Amino acid sequence: MRLTFSSLLGLVAVLTAPPALAELRAVLVGVGDYLVLDADLKGPSNDVRLMAETLALRGVKPDAMTVLTADPTGLPAGVTTAPPLRTDILAAMEEVAATSTPGDAVVFYFSGHGAQAPDMSGDEGGGYDEILLPADAAGWEGAIGAVENAILDDELQAWAQGMLSRGVQVVGLIDACHSATGFRALGGAGVARVVDEAALGIPDDVTPAAGNPVPPLSGDFVFLYSSQSDQRSFEYPMADGTWHGEFTLRLAQTLQGADQASWAQVFAATTEAMVQGPARQMPDGEGTLLQAQVFGTGAAAARLAVEGGKLSAGLLHGLAEGAEVALYAGPAGGEALGILPLGKVTAREATLSGPVPEAAAWAEVVSTPPPKPLVLAAPVRADAADGMDYTAWEAALAPTRPAPGQKPDLVPILTGGTVALAGADGVLDPAGPGSSPRITPMPGESENEATARTLETAAHGLGLRAVLAGAAGRSLTGKPALTVAVARRAAGPGCGAVAEAAPHDPADGVNPCDQLWLTLTNSGGKAQDVSVLYFAADFTVSPIWPSQNLANRLAPGESVRVGLMIEADSTVGLEEIWVLAVPADPAMPRLDLTGLADPGAMRDLAGTDPMTLWLESRLPLDGAVTRGFSLKPATLTMIRQVVRVTPFAE
Repeated sequence: MRLTFSSLLGLVAVLTAPPALAELRAVLVGVGDYLVLDADLKGPSNDVRLMAETLALRGVKPDAMTVLTADPTGLPAGVTTAPPLRTDILAAMEEVAATSTPGDAVVFYFSGHGAQAPDMSGDEGGGYDEILLPADAAGWEGAIGAVENAILDDELQAWAQGMLSRGVQVVGLIDACHSATGFRALGGAGVARVVDEAALGIPDDVTPAAGNPVPPLSGDFVFLYSSQSDQRSFEYPMADGTWHGEFTLRLAQTLQGADQASWAQVFAATTEAMVQGPARQMPDGEGTLLQAQVFGTGAAAARLAVEGGKLSAGLLHGLAEGAEVALYAGPAGGEALGILPLGKVTAREATLSGPVPEAAAWAEVVSTPPPKPLVLAAPVRADAADGMDYTAWEAALAPTRPAPGQKPDLVPILTGGTVALAGADGVLDPAGPGSSPRITPMPGESENEATARTLETAAHGLGLRAVLAGAAGRSLTGKPALTVAVARRAAGPGCGAVAEAAPHDPADGVNPCDQLWLTLTNSGGKAQDVSVLYFAADFTVSPIWPSQNLANRLAPGESVRVGLMIEADSTVGLEEIWVLAVPADPAMPRLDLTGLADPGAMRDLAGTDPMTLWLESRLPLDGAVTRGFSLKPATLTMIRQVVRVTPFAE
């Protein structure tokens, strides 16, 4: 069975190459001098100047930029300037939205203080709004239930969606803190860009409103943030005494030198530069345009960091022994320095086989080995008297026969003129007629071709399930890192109107067109990177959440709603929802495991001991951290929820 899946309230968007851009426009905000709050910063005026210069080099015309800063000196000639007050910022945002047309791109950049405030509209899973503080921001105003003159994430999202809905691309670059936790000192040299709740005068007894999260953005967008949601962002002085935000400085340096790079490559290079600097903060990025070229068309391949003959990625990133990678000196562009295969691959690390060129610091995957075939038992006839000719099917299955004493993965059963794939127990259709997947040729496909295609899909799905199950571990406290609540919206006869949501155990049965809504809550004390996959009865694995490259890191106590719909043509079968959670490492980018759904992502898993690989990957090597990447990953949590598809009402 296959399924149509969605994230939150919107269907998953398919990433396509963006159209050629007609115009590039920018709103750049730098807030260093606060009029009410005692929270002045030294870097934002320099940051906004540097970003204006950088965007000019990338093709944004000065007269298409509005820069809101208290110090406009040194800006490119022709830019529009204004003070960084709330009304002026919002006016600039509305102006650029009004003048942009389909195909244009709009950049919103902010350097200054960020904070959190109680969510009084009920649309935040964590109960708090993320806010940006203009120069005239003040404290908590009880009469309006908000921080006075702050700009809420709700306002930014509504502004962005208005343009996205008209075909305008949106690029958001934020150099401000998301929250006031996770402080890391810089020996007194740096200043964190955050104002905490006490400084804003937010009373302790303010209770956030309850409600439903807003739908995710839909359209072509990319957002880069200076730090994770539980970290602070820093500014610090350079050798000449000029202050800059660490994120802005490294991002600008990367943008100025990365021709024909994707946003993902720019993000990777910026991250790499930041983890080598004095500020131990880990930036974040999300959006449908992450793999698209910066202010251009098409997509660019992702590159992985190389250090000491090893890649900072492994099984959980889709790598496997035998894959080949091209090596490069930089995060984007340049000539390949050579191609090497991968040797040993653990959960988050892969070793290069062969001499590594001295200048090699990045790698791109250029080929993956085919999966090791599944082992099938000799085919069994379900009914010897059915009169069907299975000669072609038996010939197609012959190469997969097990060696003497070898345990089969599946048992092929000849029935109804085709082949059903039963489990190792050989039971046909254990969940009802048709519940064992059939090998069904596509138009123009031979029995040999259909068998090879189906078995490759099965090898991927079953192998991935074994690796993830083997990698999953128990909490030392005995408490789950994540809780999952499931609600069902049952579809009417003939896939008619759906009913109101009600608590549900999917194992009790679902029908075609039913919607299942998962509420995932981080019930532990540490941030978790969460992914959701769907394992169907036909062995296919589908990514469910996150979609569109959206952020998937949940802070302690934070919740997210994830939805999926059973396809209308689904038949009887036992399927599974996989909820995967990995404790967030402040020294590593967030981990999105949905890429493992790609059959080309996980190779040669049969015969591998995933638990051994996982445990080996947890051992510290040579000081535990290299190039900012942790070599001691935390345990994976895997919650498997059985879904029993029952097309006919019971």
